[in-house]
Amino acid sequence: MTNYDAQPSREWWAQRWIDVLESFGWVRRLARARNYAREGHVLKIEFRGSKVYALVQGTAPEPYKVSLSLDPFTDEQWQYVVESLSQRAIFSAKLLAGEMPQDIEKVFTENGLSLFPFTKFDIHSKCSCPDPANPCKHIGAVYYVLGDRFSEDPFVLFQLRGRTKEEIITMLRQLRGKREALENPTPAPAEATDSPPEVNLGSFWHYDDQLEPSLVVIAPPPSAETVLDVLGPLPLRAEGAGSAAAAPAQAVLEYLKSIYAQVSQQAVLTAMATGQPDAQE
Repeated sequence: MTNYDAQPSREWWAQRWIDVLESFGWVRRLARARNYAREGHVLKIEFRGSKVYALVQGTAPEPYKVSLSLDPFTDEQWQYVVESLSQRAIFSAKLLAGEMPQDIEKVFTENGLSLFPFTKFDIHSKCSCPDPANPCKHIGAVYYVLGDRFSEDPFVLFQLRGRTKEEIITMLRQLRGKREALENPTPAPAEATDSPPEVNLGSFWHYDDQLEPSLVVIAPPPSAETVLDVLGPLPLRAEGAGSAAAAPAQAVLEYLKSIYAQVSQQAVLTAMATGQPDAQE
């Protein structure tokens, strides 16, 4: 059972809804409606688009049928509102987290709109009971139960104005994405350059110009490791088995290493000799 008097724990937008309704001067009617809501007379409440339909148990055996709606905003008005919301990151963050920003009413008033009913004529309601007063206690009870729905889901209030939660979130994400794209543009891809010239492999390794002697530094290799060490054991076919079978392969490897050492030493000596200016006189 819910206490529908002012509650400090009630979400501010739900309390604002109730305060607005009570400000329309329906004191006695809403007092009876509060009791109806508190005692659980609202049996069912559902949304069909932007309209609310409810079943409220009265004194008659059959529950009364209640319908309620607000004037929905046009597509253009919603576009202005969501654009304004997207410009304030804190508003977008709170709404996407399921919370109602404290100053959200300002966004609507800045666009010439009112999120909550501005006058009693903004609320359109009907009840199947014989009471000619509007709101009757059955309609008033639905008002209070709607306040509970607003506390659970603030987007219900937006739905009364013509936009569902999914539609608003989609619009917010699209507008935020466009705004971020404008603020952080993606660099344009580099223009395609002409294809590189073809390489003449026949002359690629030839260099006919004289090198500057002071730029030529000739040094022995940094280690004694040769390409044979990098490649590993030679894949020679061994005859027999055991260590004796590996002897020919080891002999060939040692022989090749000695050749590599001699060739490397001779290459350094040749380079040092040809690298001296007077060696070419």
